Amino acid sequence: MKNYAQSDYSLNKNAKGIIYRFADQIVEITLEDYLRENPNKTPVDFAELKALSDSDYYETDRADYRQTWKNTSLNTLDEDEMLVFSAPSVEEELIDQREQAEAYAKMQTSAAFALDKLTDVQRRRYLMYHVRGLTMRQIADKEGVLHSKIQNSLDAAEKKIKKFLADA
Repeated sequence: MKNYAQSDYSLNKNAKGIIYRFADQIVEITLEDYLRENPNKTPVDFAELKALSDSDYYETDRADYRQTWKNTSLNTLDEDEMLVFSAPSVEEELIDQREQAEAYAKMQTSAAFALDKLTDVQRRRYLMYHVRGLTMRQIADKEGVLHSKIQNSLDAAEKKIKKFLADA
């Protein structure tokens, strides 16, 4: 246990006993300690426990490496890269949320006004097609009209909506 900064795996593997690292200290359980605390166990039991401990530390070390091998020092990043990796402030997030809510409310209002410009038949067919997800054939069957009537009605509705939104 020469170097405190060594990985837990390295410490455990190179020690004769089993290493436990705590926040303020490192404890090594030796064969003698183990047998004294567990009189019904043998050195073979300790060797199995040591191998299991080595394996566990190894897997943890590999998982840490897989998780952090792409880490980059912030000192090596330029200003533009720093912006990509930095989190927005709480104020910026609140402003963005408010702006998104306002944009959504404006969009809802515009959509409602656009739908009001349609005839009752166009509105009903438009909503069945775009909101309920019915096909033109299903709408035509439901209303007992030709498929072409539904197509013409939806085309006219979309033209009115586009014109309204372009003028708005």
